[in-house]
Amino acid sequence: MNKLLFIAPVAALALAGCQTANQNAAAGAVAGGVLGAAISSKEDRLAGAALGAAAGVAASTLIGTAPGNNKCYYRDSRGQRFIAAC
Repeated sequence: MNKLLFIAPVAALALAGCQTANQNAAAGAVAGGVLGAAISSKEDRLAGAALGAAAGVAASTLIGTAPGNNKCYYRDSRGQRFIAAC
């Protein structure tokens, strides 16, 4: 189980560089849902998965792929968007 908690987000991040924005959001939702369900209690798995999926989508839209090789969009603490190496 511990390997799954490590492998799923790493795999999603590794694949995010070659995906469109919609695919990136879907991958973020899946990875967040899996992680949320895995770390929540047995009674709250559905709520944990839903919150994790929402967090995954939010993270994937804030940090997403950008045109160019090994470049990604990022947002700073003031909400400004910039492009830098992934």
